[in-house]
Order: sequence, then structure tokens, then C-alpha cells
Amino acid sequence: MSLKRVLRVAAAGVVLSAITLDGFAASSSASVLHDTVVSDNPSDITPHLVADTTVARPHVDAFAQSSGTMYAGGVFNTVTDASRSQTYLRTNLVSFDAVTGALTSFAPAIDGRVHALAATSDALYVGGTFATVDGIPRRALVKIDSATGTVNTAFDAHLLSGKVNDLQLVDNRLFVAGTAGKKLMALDPITGNNTGYVNLEIGGRLEGSNGGTSITKFSVNVQGTQLAAVGNFTTVAGRIRHRAFLADLGSTTATLDPWYYNALTRPCSATVAARQAYLTDVDFSPDGTYFVVVATGYIPRPGDLGQTVCDAAARFDVDIATPDRPVWLNYTGGDTIYSVAVTGAAVYVQGHFDYLDNPDGTNTAGPGAVVRRGVGAINPVSGVALDWNPDAPAKIGGYGLYATPQGIWFGADSQRFGAEYHRGIAFTPLQ
Repeated sequence: MSLKRVLRVAAAGVVLSAITLDGFAASSSASVLHDTVVSDNPSDITPHLVADTTVARPHVDAFAQSSGTMYAGGVFNTVTDASRSQTYLRTNLVSFDAVTGALTSFAPAIDGRVHALAATSDALYVGGTFATVDGIPRRALVKIDSATGTVNTAFDAHLLSGKVNDLQLVDNRLFVAGTAGKKLMALDPITGNNTGYVNLEIGGRLEGSNGGTSITKFSVNVQGTQLAAVGNFTTVAGRIRHRAFLADLGSTTATLDPWYYNALTRPCSATVAARQAYLTDVDFSPDGTYFVVVATGYIPRPGDLGQTVCDAAARFDVDIATPDRPVWLNYTGGDTIYSVAVTGAAVYVQGHFDYLDNPDGTNTAGPGAVVRRGVGAINPVSGVALDWNPDAPAKIGGYGLYATPQGIWFGADSQRFGAEYHRGIAFTPLQ
């Protein structure tokens, strides 16, 4: 195996999260530890999205779970049960029993795309590009009752424009990221007021990109002490930071961490404006010692192979403040990875790619490439694709990846997962 394909590192230990007071987890969507890779045979209980005249390619972009209830948000109007015998009207948000798949009566009407979800025992926070929920004005962010879907009017972030791309509850703070407000904020989960805990002055815009300064996705380690973020920016807290940064989460404030990968100043080969920011998602390992970023951007420019993260997944260790290159890079060979979930046993990736282990391919299979359509799993130590290969081809790809102690939830626009029909939603249990 060539050096440019993979660098080997030692396996790391594990630290588990604790639960805090008031129904909030220390990190509501922190990485979940799995001892094994999940099955490639999806569960038969999951609901299906339905295409209609308004939404031709419905898709799920986000999940959250509270006790035995699963929530899924994205772009859709209609959902069926697992047998496709009953149809339900659900506007961009649906809830169902995580064990049986039975849909609940929960049906708030959200007038735009749902990008992010975070749940507590009695509340669901919803972020996206909407303006109203059940006719009540709530730009981009709303708190609703997790059982009834009723808007909690006591919570109001007073966002006047923009969108929310990601949400996470950490130590009784609601971290919110996107194009709205200060791009990354920590809000009071009761009132929606900005606590001022995050004041990192995220600025700049990558040359040739469309849209303004934004955070696309972020991840907080299970200890609640570090945050990794990716997006469209060039400075953070007055320091040069292109496309990604780490922040240290102290007791009273968040501060910029020294970690920085200089190769992120360089573009990929794509000329499309939407791909100039190119990093699309990030997730910490269950022990918090490393994180993995994934990307669009097409193939690396000449001379950048093995350094720039272009249509690839890449691992970085947090204790290497200024790495020369990622610990490993796994290239698709020219197709996008949109989402990532790190479980310790595997690094799961999802998008509209056809291959992994493909640094020499350009929309074709180069030497050593393996076929992985839509989804794949990577060895977190070696960076090489695992044998896990359910096959879930997609036109757009999957933005929703959600690990639970029971398995992995996949949200996408694909119509099948493995050899079975699973439009929009699939669940793969631990083996």
C-alpha cells in the first residue's frame, strides 16, 4: 500500500459521556462508541419518504432521538409506514418509534428545509431555512414540544435572517451554527438568548465561493472540552483559519485552539462556487483524541495529492497542533462525501460517491479503488475502506448520519439501502 494512500497510527482509548442535570446530556450528539461495525442488512421497520409533485427527491438531512422516539428532518411532504400501506402528511419533520418504526401523531408544519435537530426529554430544537412553524414566526430556529409539536413561545433566538446548519446541546448551552447571527453561538436553551460564551469573531469568505461567511457543521467531543468546525471562513478570533478550526471550551468561554492545517488554504480542482468551501462535515472520535472531516471539491490540484482534502475523508489528531498532512486521507476520486460519523469501530461516510481508496481516480476507479456507492466505512486506524458495503446509490447524497448505542441511522435521497427499498431513511443495527 502506497504512503500517499494511508499512514498508520496507534489505536486510542475510550472515554464515555456523563449526564448532567435538567434533562440535558453533556453532549447531545457526541460520538457514540461501538465495539463492532454495524450490519449491512438494514432494519425492516423504518418509514419511507414519498416523492410527490412538490418534492421530487425527498430526503432526510438530520436525526435526533429522545428516549424511544426518533425524529427525522429534511425536505418532504409525505411519509409512509414500513409496509407502505399507510400514508401520512408530514411537512419536513416526522417522528416515529425507534424500535417499531410506528409513526406518532407529532406533525408540526415547518415551511422550509430542516438541517439540524437536537432533543431533550421534553423538547426538540429544530434548525434550518424556514420562517414559520405552524404559522408562528420563527426564523431558522425553533423549540417545540417533543410530544405535541407545539411551539415553545418562551424560546426565541430573534434571528432576522440566514439559516441554521447545525445544533448541539452541551453543558446546558445550545450551540447553534450557520449563516445567522455570529455564525457560531451558544444560546440559553430556555430563552434562546445568546449567552456570549462563544465570541470567536468568525470572518472572511473563501475566494470564488458563493454565499457569505458561515459554519457548515461542527462537532463537540464527548468530554465537552473541544469543538471542531468547518465552513466558509478565513479568520477566527483574528487568526488565519481557512475552512476548519478547533476551539477549546472552558468553564466560562470558548477560545481558539492552536490547531491549524495550513493546506486548507489551498483550493481543490472544482470551479463551481458551491464547492470552494469544500469541507462538508466533521465528527470527533468517541475518545476525543481525533476528528475526521469530509469534503466535496473534486480532485486535488497537481502536487496536492495526499495533502488537500478534496472529495475525501481525512483524520486529524488533536494533539498535533500544526500537522504536515492528515494522519490518513481516503479519496473517492472525484465525488462528494457529505456526512461522517465516527464510532471507534469505523468511520462511516455518506454522499454520492462510487469509490473509496481511490486517490488516483478521476470519476473512474484508479489502482486499488473499491466500489462503495453512496455509503462506506473506513478503518479509523489505517484509513482504508472496510469490507462493509451495503450499497446505497444516491443522486444528491446523504447529509444525515446519526449514531446511537443500537446502530447507525442514514438519511439521504436514495431509494434503496442494500437490496431493500428504503427511501430516505435506513437503520443498520449493531451485529
